[in-house]
Amino acid sequence: MNQLSAIRAFVRVVESGSFTRAADSLDMPNATLSKLVRELESHLGVRLLQRTTRRVSVTAEGRLYYEKAGRLMRDLEDVDASFSAARGAARGLLRVDVGGSTARDVLVPALPEFLARHPDIRIELGVSDRSVNLISENVDCVIRGGPLDDSSLVARHLGDARLITCASPAYLKAFGVPAYPEELRNGHRLVSYVLSSSGRAVPFRFRTDAGLLEIKPEHRVGINESNAHLAAAVAGLGLVQTFTYAAASALRSKGLVEVLAQWRPTPYPFHVVYPENRHVTHRLRVFIDWLVEALPARLAGPG
Repeated sequence: MNQLSAIRAFVRVVESGSFTRAADSLDMPNATLSKLVRELESHLGVRLLQRTTRRVSVTAEGRLYYEKAGRLMRDLEDVDASFSAARGAARGLLRVDVGGSTARDVLVPALPEFLARHPDIRIELGVSDRSVNLISENVDCVIRGGPLDDSSLVARHLGDARLITCASPAYLKAFGVPAYPEELRNGHRLVSYVLSSSGRAVPFRFRTDAGLLEIKPEHRVGINESNAHLAAAVAGLGLVQTFTYAAASALRSKGLVEVLAQWRPTPYPFHVVYPENRHVTHRLRVFIDWLVEALPARLAGPG
């Protein structure tokens, strides 16, 4: 038995909660990973994992072994990273999760510069607007907007995005241009952005002399993906609130028109987030440092 490989396999199963996900993350066949874990259990003389057809759970002995073995794996990563950092070469695979319009309009256009700086780093982008579990899905970091409500995560601020309210010329011709935010309650069609995590629609927000105003009307159309949300506005389905970086192209081509500009809400913060208890590899550190440098202006967008 290759004990180091077996320990790495066991640790990955515990963190991902799945033999299949663990095997994928370690780039090995499922059968090979299962064999390594069985050999480790035989070597220790204890059952580390309880397996059923539907799930994997950790035994009491497995939890204790994971606490010690996990530290061992992190220490080993520290040793590897110290040598890599000393040579100045960041290398390996980074798994990054990012929302749809943020990937299209902010991150992907900037990536060529990062990859030119670090030719030995490979990147896999998971692009969706849903919340991901960084540990179980083996994601190194996520780029997300909005408030942070998970104390087990570490975050670095990347910048703030401007939110605007807009609609197509055809919609505005048919339904009129709202003169003030409260008009949205009276006969206007709103295309809501719906949170994948809760199914709740994000209210339209406006900054007024009296403070924050939220409009929570019944929407005719709700969409939980940012690119499709913007496309709905271009198609004339109604008014949307979206980021200036996402709407920039449609605004330039006159496919969308901004309304209620003087009541734009407070800029929306974006962060790069990673697990508190996960070792920050050299490649992740240089990626995060680059994000902090490269993304603020792109997130702010035009205007």
